Amino acid sequence: MRLGAYPCVITPGTKAHQAYQTEQVSERHRHRYEVNNTYVAKLEEKGMVFCGRSPDGMLVEMVELKDHPWFLGCQFHPEFKSRPMKPQPLFRDFIKATKEYRDGKK
Repeated sequence: MRLGAYPCVITPGTKAHQAYQTEQVSERHRHRYEVNNTYVAKLEEKGMVFCGRSPDGMLVEMVELKDHPWFLGCQFHPEFKSRPMKPQPLFRDFIKATKEYRDGKK
């Protein structure tokens, strides 16, 4: 089980990097899941971006779709660090993206 806080290296130029405004964060985990690296190249060919990884590059922490308004998945629990007056960056930018999407549909 992956349990506790672990560092995540974020790829510059991604939605995740835009949200965090830094190239490394520490986020809390509680799961038994991981991406099978055998399929990473195939998924990248189809547009998935592996935008967050463990410092050794072996574990995928975050993924996103390049041409989607906001498709970002993470292995960790961002809700553990979110507070009413200081929302976690992924939640803040998700809300911002939904508002921009809605405003663009009017």
